Amino acid sequence: MKTVVGALLNYRGAWQAMAPAMSQPPHHRPPVHPVLYLKPANTWSADGRPVVLPPDVPEVEVGAALGVVIGRAAARVRRADALGHVAGYRIVNDVTVPHATVLRPPLKQKCRDGFCPMGAVVPAARVPDPDALSIRAFVNGTLRRQASTRELIRDVATLIADITEFMTLDAGDVLLVGVPEDPPRARAGDRMAIEIDGLGRLENPLEAGEDAS
Repeated sequence: MKTVVGALLNYRGAWQAMAPAMSQPPHHRPPVHPVLYLKPANTWSADGRPVVLPPDVPEVEVGAALGVVIGRAAARVRRADALGHVAGYRIVNDVTVPHATVLRPPLKQKCRDGFCPMGAVVPAARVPDPDALSIRAFVNGTLRRQASTRELIRDVATLIADITEFMTLDAGDVLLVGVPEDPPRARAGDRMAIEIDGLGRLENPLEAGEDAS
C-alpha cells in the first residue's frame, strides 16, 4: 500500500448538509472538482486493533467508507475504463475527530495515529457493482447508520476518472469514495464496527490514551 486518498462531500446528504456554507467566504461557490484529503501511513491500522484516543479527543466519528484498491497505474483514465484499474475493495473506517467544517483540509481531525483501520481486500471480480453496496455502521453492536453507495454524487468510475485528470493513482493506492452524512460517534470503551455487502465486517475497539505530560 502506498497512499490512501479520501474524497469529501461525495454523498448527496453530506453535500446538502454543507451546501449553505459553500457559498459563504472564503469559498463563495461550491467546489467543482473532488475535494480530497490523505490518510498518511501513521493512521493505517487493521481489523481488531484498538484505536487509541489522544487525551484531547473525547469522541470520534465512525467513518464508514468503501475503499477502492487500485491495481495498476491510473492517469487520465476515461470513466469507461476506470474500473479496469481496480484490483479490489475493502472496508475502511475513516475515524475522524468531530469538527465544524470540511471546506479546508481536516488534517488534525483525520490524521491521528491509528485513525484508518482497513479490512481485507476483496478481489474486484467478487464485487459486481461497487455502486450498489449497502453500508452499515455499529457502535457496541447497535446499528447506528445505514447508507448505500447508490447515494454517491460521483460513482466509483467517475471519481477515479475525475481524480486521475490531475494526479496519478498508482498500484496499491486506496481511494476512499466518501463517508455518509451524520456518522455515529463513539468514545473510549466502545467498539466500532462497519459492514459492507460482500466485503465482510471491520471491527475495532476504542481505548483512552495516556497523557504524555
